[in-house]
Amino acid sequence: QWFVTGFAHLAITSIPSDDAERGSVPGDAGFLDDFDNFSFTSTQFLIDDYWSGQYAGINLCNQSLDNIPNIEMDAALKARLLAEAKFIRAYHYFNLVRAFGDVPLVKKIPVTADEINPARSPKQEVYDFITQDLTDAAMQLPPSYPATEIGRATKGAALGLLSKVKLYQQQWSEAMTLTSQVLALPYSLATDFNGMFRISGENNSESIFEVQANAIANDCGTYSQYSEIQAVRNQFGWGFNIPTSSLDAAFEPGDLRKDATLLRRSQTTSEGDYIVDIAPSPLYNKKVYVPTSVVNPCGYGYGRDQNRRVLRLGEIYLIRAEAANESNDTTEAKVYLNAIRNRAGLPSIDAISKESMRAKIWKERHVELAMEEDRFFDMVRQGNAGSILRGLGKPFVDGKNEVFPIPDKQITLSGGKLTQNPNY
Repeated sequence: QWFVTGFAHLAITSIPSDDAERGSVPGDAGFLDDFDNFSFTSTQFLIDDYWSGQYAGINLCNQSLDNIPNIEMDAALKARLLAEAKFIRAYHYFNLVRAFGDVPLVKKIPVTADEINPARSPKQEVYDFITQDLTDAAMQLPPSYPATEIGRATKGAALGLLSKVKLYQQQWSEAMTLTSQVLALPYSLATDFNGMFRISGENNSESIFEVQANAIANDCGTYSQYSEIQAVRNQFGWGFNIPTSSLDAAFEPGDLRKDATLLRRSQTTSEGDYIVDIAPSPLYNKKVYVPTSVVNPCGYGYGRDQNRRVLRLGEIYLIRAEAANESNDTTEAKVYLNAIRNRAGLPSIDAISKESMRAKIWKERHVELAMEEDRFFDMVRQGNAGSILRGLGKPFVDGKNEVFPIPDKQITLSGGKLTQNPNY
């Protein structure tokens, strides 16, 4: 789990964006500076960690998909387990294709030499494979589970992730259809934006998919460090992946999400914690904050019970708004954009042009999903990563930094079969 929730995950998904920077203190994990200033190369070990972590997950899914059909068991349960594996495999491939572009497609447990050492598949082929996995999964997964199995992939999770995949491919009609299907399911926007990110707000009415994290008193050696890595330095955790001043400035006056996203040095939270004035950074990620009132059954390891939010209804609203606007239906786009704005305490947007609406939707995605590890990929797909990041002094190179380098270690292991991305 470290490779998919730890340093590698934050280095690829968050720190290169305008939302976040390395944080912590000078000299601690200085290798993360490579992602702040785009100085990483194909030998940067965290890039290989990220690649390896995603393929480790894919390998586990392929083992399930290849072996479960041969097990004598209840047919409905078998179909559901296979669908869950397809959903998770699609999730890992979506992470890979956004980060690297063309990547090897491993569709089953490899046996032959070519299967063990596949070449990179074109990005569109990877997206087609993701689409098929998620389509298959949505047909078999239930809309919900009993409380004893909360957190498993649902029909809504498969449909919702597929709508996001279509967003990245600019397939607006498909995104509209898929978001309609998600909206027909029993999800609803949470009324308390701040509370949605606390442990008490996990798996709430807005949640579509979360990575479940549970501290187990008699197994304290196994736990998630997702919150601990980012928590307030000199108080709760390590203090990495901190919000930037530009993110602080991105919120409109009166936006309730600002205080729910940014945890400030020397403040007292609504949950009663004083954030120490000796914290080395002025801002921390409040979306991973766990109040001290939450009992830790192990007594150490901050935030072990904090789930990582992957997909929620607020994003589905914004996917629908963008798809509707790009389909020339600004009226429909306004409905879903304004629902998100009104929850944040902001006024509705009146009738505006398609181009102005697009800018409003992109701005709303930025502040609604801030610090939720999508911002860098959003800027890339919108085509404005270079202009935004260079404006903040980051040396983003067009035609290069839209994707990360294929790890040199993987190219060597492939005997040169894997090719490198341009300009690396």
